[in-house]
Amino acid sequence: MAIEPETFDAILLGAGQANNPLARTLAGAGWRVALIEKGEMGGTCVNVGCTPTKAMIASARVAHQARRARVFGVHAGTVEVRLDEVRARATAIVEAFRAGSARKIEEADGLELIRGAGSFVGPREVRVALNDGGSRLLRGDVVVIDTGGLPAIPDIPGLDDVPWLDSTGMLTLGEVPEHLLVLGGGYIGVEFAQMFRRFGARVTIIERGGELLSSEDDDMTEALADILREEGVDIILDAEATRVADSGDGVRLTIRSGDRERQVTGSHLLAAVGRRPNTDGLNLGAAGVRTDERGYVEVNERLETSVPGVFAAGDVNGGPEFTHVAHNDNRILRENLLRDAGRTTTGRMVPFTVFTDPQYARVGMTEKEARDQGRPVRVARMPMTDVARAVEMGEARGLLKAIVDAETDQILGCSTLAVEGGEIMSMMQIAMMGGLPFQRLRDDMLAHPTLARGLNALLAIFEDE
Repeated sequence: MAIEPETFDAILLGAGQANNPLARTLAGAGWRVALIEKGEMGGTCVNVGCTPTKAMIASARVAHQARRARVFGVHAGTVEVRLDEVRARATAIVEAFRAGSARKIEEADGLELIRGAGSFVGPREVRVALNDGGSRLLRGDVVVIDTGGLPAIPDIPGLDDVPWLDSTGMLTLGEVPEHLLVLGGGYIGVEFAQMFRRFGARVTIIERGGELLSSEDDDMTEALADILREEGVDIILDAEATRVADSGDGVRLTIRSGDRERQVTGSHLLAAVGRRPNTDGLNLGAAGVRTDERGYVEVNERLETSVPGVFAAGDVNGGPEFTHVAHNDNRILRENLLRDAGRTTTGRMVPFTVFTDPQYARVGMTEKEARDQGRPVRVARMPMTDVARAVEMGEARGLLKAIVDAETDQILGCSTLAVEGGEIMSMMQIAMMGGLPFQRLRDDMLAHPTLARGLNALLAIFEDE
């Protein structure tokens, strides 16, 4: 006799940054909701992403500032980094965030948290292998996939024969590496490289492309590379890893640059070559849910998959893999599901911040994107040494950059490499959201001396053209 599935208004697979708030909102609207999560609450961001890494980056910044205290006329003793205490602080923050999230879920009426791994057995039918044994069969009018992503595994001969770390493994290190090899010069690679250099490790970045942060403008990435080199990070560009082997007391990486091969030896290897979708156990084929060539779930502008009533949010759908994108996916879904609001992802502005120090942040177009589209543009660049507040803080490394449409005066994009660069970029984003011409930020008063005041000076460059 066939088992009749339990019925819900919505089944949410994964308790990440989209499904977590979505579950509470739908339940609050009177829906019967099943939230399925095998692991910890909060998804990648809270557990192994933003929260622990940014907490550890804060510790690395304190170590860096303590070492340069003399610049400010302050004389301190020898700086000692105790990685176990750094990790303990980060873990405490993670646990507090996680507990708060779980408490809100438990207090929501109409919402059942099911601990287990869900997989499709039909278009909107899910079997859950429960963590404590047994299984449950569920059917929902709506199913939302929010299972996130995982670190990508590079295809390098010999990798299976040596110990290596991904971004999650880096959070569990018990001691500072003697020499950390970082394979990949993207967002994750540069953050960990600077962090562990400041903790006291020797660090080498190996990047197959010709620049760090390959999607960004050359002038910005070169400035970031200069800052990392200034702090003692070695950077090898245009280098492809071809083999890895055990060196006896670490790893030996063979890299190829053009026709030349060389070897780099380190105590630890971090593979930071990107992310992949966490879909392996979902049995998407049973539901008829299509994926792209990289394995990400395909969605339309309303986040709906190839199966009506089945949606995908957050990192698993292949959009920009940022927590704030998952939060926005939640807003789109909740307003469409509850009010048929017609919200879409079309044209949404996606900012980001890389938490190097100084921070690298951008919103809108890069210069090369604008020029590739044939747009008539004006470009303003200004070093942070021209921002009084940055000089006063002893934080004058980096530069600001703005891209403006030469015909409409609309701001097309802004890149910042600056102390609190993410906050400066966000001010420009708000102006772009409001459709303000650049003259408003150039001519209206911003308080002095603030970092934001630098936008007045940056856009005043156009007066001199």
